[in-house]
Amino acid sequence: MMTLRKFQTAAALLTVSLMGSAWAATTAPEPSTEEFVPTVGQSGKDVIWVPTPQSLVDKMLDMAGLTAEDKLVDLGSGDGRTVITAAKRGAMARGIEYNPDMVALSRSAARREGVSDRAVFEQADIFESDFSEATVVTLFLLPNLNLRLKPILLDMAPGTRVVSNSFTMGDWDPDETGEAEGCSSYCIAYKWVVPAKVEGSWKLPDGELQLTQKYQKVEGSLLRGSEKVAITDGRLEGANIRFKVGDDEYTAKVTGKQMQGKINGQGEWSASQVG
Repeated sequence: MMTLRKFQTAAALLTVSLMGSAWAATTAPEPSTEEFVPTVGQSGKDVIWVPTPQSLVDKMLDMAGLTAEDKLVDLGSGDGRTVITAAKRGAMARGIEYNPDMVALSRSAARREGVSDRAVFEQADIFESDFSEATVVTLFLLPNLNLRLKPILLDMAPGTRVVSNSFTMGDWDPDETGEAEGCSSYCIAYKWVVPAKVEGSWKLPDGELQLTQKYQKVEGSLLRGSEKVAITDGRLEGANIRFKVGDDEYTAKVTGKQMQGKINGQGEWSASQVG
């Protein structure tokens, strides 16, 4: 039989327990349903966040000649708009972004736009990431970061297109410059095509070609017997080279250590790199 004292003690304990449960129920934090909202100028790793205007995103992808056959990688993908726009054009697109909140925001946007099968995002440092599979690289980074990336980009497959919002690559001159219409700030885009590496000696059936290279610009000479003629107008666009020897125009495709092409659009020529 419960005594009066035991009953009073049990009642007191029950009251405290119920009060504690009620307090816990009213003060436990509710899971947040609010989506992260980025702020222009917010700090990030090495940069602050400023979104690329959509009109410039479209211009950059136009300049890149993006097709459904391309694989685009956006370095520092922010809110994901470049990647999502590329995916809407049918390309496989990948964003590399250091801020995990931005990555989550981008993934959510890709789902809303119905392109999450082609637009993927990863939280990572761009300088510790492998993006060698890209045929198109886009970026909106500060000049010092572009310079750090430059040797990595130059080691990518010849023909890879690189398009930057607003900032250049030091002494690597762009192949094309464009400006977005209806844009008020950060409206200029620069495009480079990664050139093949051709500097050195190339053996022809009847001579030798000596080339020096500064990015996509090529100089040198063609030696046939005792005659040495300087080449002019030498230039690379990806794996395609062209130059003049006197009045003759040489064009060719570079495949590793081989060149094969035409002279004045007709006669064929070839060369193999020495060494």
